[in-house]
Amino acid sequence: MRRKNIAICCFAVLCLLTPAEAAAQCCQTKGKATAHCCKAEPAECCENNIVSCQKRYKVGACDWMLLKRQKLGVFKLAKDIGLDGVEIDCGPLGNREMFENELREGEKLQSFQKAIDSLGIAVPSVAMSGFFAQSFLTRPNYEALIDDCLQTMQRLGAHVAFLPLGGSGKEWQNENSSQHSEMVKRLRRAGEMAAAKNLVIGIRTQLSAADDITLLEEVGSKGIRIYYSVQDALDNGRDPAEEFRALGADRICQIQCTNTDGYLLKDDPKVDLPAIKKALDDIGWHGWLMLERSRDASKVKDVKYNYGSNAEYCKRCLQIDN
Repeated sequence: MRRKNIAICCFAVLCLLTPAEAAAQCCQTKGKATAHCCKAEPAECCENNIVSCQKRYKVGACDWMLLKRQKLGVFKLAKDIGLDGVEIDCGPLGNREMFENELREGEKLQSFQKAIDSLGIAVPSVAMSGFFAQSFLTRPNYEALIDDCLQTMQRLGAHVAFLPLGGSGKEWQNENSSQHSEMVKRLRRAGEMAAAKNLVIGIRTQLSAADDITLLEEVGSKGIRIYYSVQDALDNGRDPAEEFRALGADRICQIQCTNTDGYLLKDDPKVDLPAIKKALDDIGWHGWLMLERSRDASKVKDVKYNYGSNAEYCKRCLQIDN
């Protein structure tokens, strides 16, 4: 497993711990290890348990939304537009048995690893975006797909997997349905697989914070957490800041901080990023916020303009100390 772009001290093995557990355990490590942990990842583990917002909050974007799914050029683009990292997709799924994943081995994988090192652009997460359209409930080989993602994460130094459940319909959300029982069973198994590798799978459920908490309790695995979508909350009339406080830091592994397309983040009347930062500060969360959409409707195909503008605004709002 590649370690250069993730913490080589305590945080590398703490990704399954809650923020409080990580801080407590990491602060037992003195000297260079503690300092490196704080520098390499936004863990709150410095001598006084204080880390600047620049280290606590990192901003990235999905490679497929940057129109560079599994393309080497995504790293140079990310650096040019001011991102801290990129979320790499496992590749299309459709009716295929496995993801069309070109990062299992060979020269392409090596070129990605070199680009990560040379450009300083991290890969905090790997996505299974195929499940936006395909059902996680009906795939007989779901374990093989999960394993493919987890192995790709290890090759790229990521510690979070993104699993959207949108392609599974809504019947599973009924707690009395057989589909719900099947979803819980599959998520529990996926969580076990991730936990065995000290990794985490973040699920995007479209549920409320209260229902997410119930689901996580049913699944009962440290390997499964919430990959929170601001867009899903806004689409359903919920306040993201309130939901962050309800969920608490320990249940959230990563955040998609954008809304649907129409406005840039700085112009969107529905997205209150300072209020979101305040909520995240209050609960002591740290980690990566990913840009998915929030593209200007008049320039929806202008990748550099949309993602560069949103990256700059996110950093201006998030990476400041109050």
